Amino acid sequence: MTDTAAASELPDSRPASHGETQGSLVKLTVGAIGVVFGDIGTSPLYAFRETFAGHHPLTLDEIHIYGVLSLVFWSMMLVVTVKYVMILMRADNKGEGGSLALLALISRSGGSGGRKRWTAGIVLLGVFACALFYGDSMITPAISVLGAVEGLTVIETSLEPLVVPIAIGILLGLFLIQKAGTARVGIFFGPIVAVYFTTIAVLGMLSILRDPTILWALNPYYALNFFFIDGWKAFLALGSVVLAVTGAEALYADMGHFGRRPIRAAWVYFVLPALMLNYLGQGVLLIGDPEAIQNPFYRLAPDWFRLPLVIIATSAAIIASQAVISGAFSVTQQAIQLGFIPRLSIQHTSAAAAGQIYIPVINWALMVMVILLVLFFQNSSNLAAAYGIAVTGAMLIDTCLLTVVLLTLWKWKPWLALPLLALFFIIDIAYFAANLTKVPDGGWFPLLIGLVAFTLLTTWARGRQLMLARMREASMPVEIFVKSAANSATRVPGTAVFMTTSPDGVPHSLLHNLKHNKVLHERVMLLTVRIEDEPYVPDTERAEITSLGSGFYRLVLRYGFMQDSDVPAALKRVGSCGPEFKMMDTSFFLARQTLLTGGSKPGMAIWREKLFSWMLRNAESAMEFFKLPPNRVVELGSQVEI
Repeated sequence: MTDTAAASELPDSRPASHGETQGSLVKLTVGAIGVVFGDIGTSPLYAFRETFAGHHPLTLDEIHIYGVLSLVFWSMMLVVTVKYVMILMRADNKGEGGSLALLALISRSGGSGGRKRWTAGIVLLGVFACALFYGDSMITPAISVLGAVEGLTVIETSLEPLVVPIAIGILLGLFLIQKAGTARVGIFFGPIVAVYFTTIAVLGMLSILRDPTILWALNPYYALNFFFIDGWKAFLALGSVVLAVTGAEALYADMGHFGRRPIRAAWVYFVLPALMLNYLGQGVLLIGDPEAIQNPFYRLAPDWFRLPLVIIATSAAIIASQAVISGAFSVTQQAIQLGFIPRLSIQHTSAAAAGQIYIPVINWALMVMVILLVLFFQNSSNLAAAYGIAVTGAMLIDTCLLTVVLLTLWKWKPWLALPLLALFFIIDIAYFAANLTKVPDGGWFPLLIGLVAFTLLTTWARGRQLMLARMREASMPVEIFVKSAANSATRVPGTAVFMTTSPDGVPHSLLHNLKHNKVLHERVMLLTVRIEDEPYVPDTERAEITSLGSGFYRLVLRYGFMQDSDVPAALKRVGSCGPEFKMMDTSFFLARQTLLTGGSKPGMAIWREKLFSWMLRNAESAMEFFKLPPNRVVELGSQVEI
């Protein structure tokens, strides 16, 4: 456990552009406040209101208000502080966090036989958590921006018809600027969100000063008492209470950008106190003025400050949305590298920060779905019914993965691990079950998105495995080929690089080239790009080269799942295989497969084969993905039946 925990503290455990580099703890903490806590920070806009005025309303009396506040506080303590901040953030993969990084860490420890099958089941859980994230990344921008803009109706009720158009305008602008990158405005995120948290903390504190007895709500007695006197409604209330901790998984997922210590410091010393002060302040307000339930967040502010508060809250909501969108890009990049998503165009928006990427397909898909959500649900209350299922589902899966980590990787003693895991499972299952009651009111949406994404991810992964297996079956041993072809074929000057997914056998592109052109280059390189189950591979460990004789070489380039596969750049650093690589003397040969569906030995259902074939046709070409010079690439087609 100590080694795992210490990994992300090492300054050289990953590139300087990607993590807790040379910056001070204070600077990194401010940055973490801006990026990591935007989602959970905007929850006070709607979470407390929805618990009392949502689809399962509660009586606005002292018993219920105290009970809900106690549930909110202990949810933050147990789910966010203990589970994510204290425990899960220790399960880093070379400094990176998140479901896919954790999944790669677990997969690397998988054994054989029954344990291998058991690990495969865990992999499917992790993939489903990734799929649910896409549903969450669609709802978060919609509900955050809508919840913030709805403050205008508190200032002037006649402005209500403008809420949806203004929210759509803000969201459209947010997605349209993604191509330019967030590197320039990113430095302002931390201070803006810090101002937001300070503001809501001060407003909450001023309200608490009117009735300090509200602090008793932090006693877990009131949460338990809520269940004792009104068990069914308390259970239903969990579906809204969990809105207060949505975004908790972002703490873990963004660990690689800021490091464990800055995120912990920001949460414990700043974000958690600010959130609880605001929730307690809303509680005091509702005890004294039940009518304020229409929008207790904005009613905390005096009349003169409500418009500035709308501006501050909207800015925070935009930043929270930006963090989720950037997270979707990052998760997609990891999924592509790990083989769950076809190659997509990935553009870098910053020369200094490797994490600043833009994926057009994901950006436009998210934009369309977010706008449709706003138009369909119209307000944050309706969206709150759809919100929560994806988050609680991902949290439950994180607990399943944590079970593997504690018992298998860290080898905690059962008497210590099992009671803690039992507590986490009880909490997560209760939250997830409570959110299932919201399925008819909108909860079906994230489940539908998750199911579609899961189908796409698993279809691509399975189809790719089958295709590689079929190609491997038909491949010729490279030793036999070199002996027979080296002396019989005409050799021409230059270098030929044949890309192949398998480090064994002869690439189909090489066989086709020899069959049709009847020549071989003086130097023939069989190149395989391998993505490892770790975020970064140092340049010193990038290339592994083997001489096959007669001018033939086998080259394996290793990359981490957070790195770009820049083949020409890697080739320039390769030695011990003849003269230096020059792009004008090098030709790259690629094989483009055409899938034949419905063959004699189908490996998947016909509809999944057709889906995989469609994904294969629309994947970005290897030339663009591996950054090969277009005028030096030759593509040769082949047909594969799976």
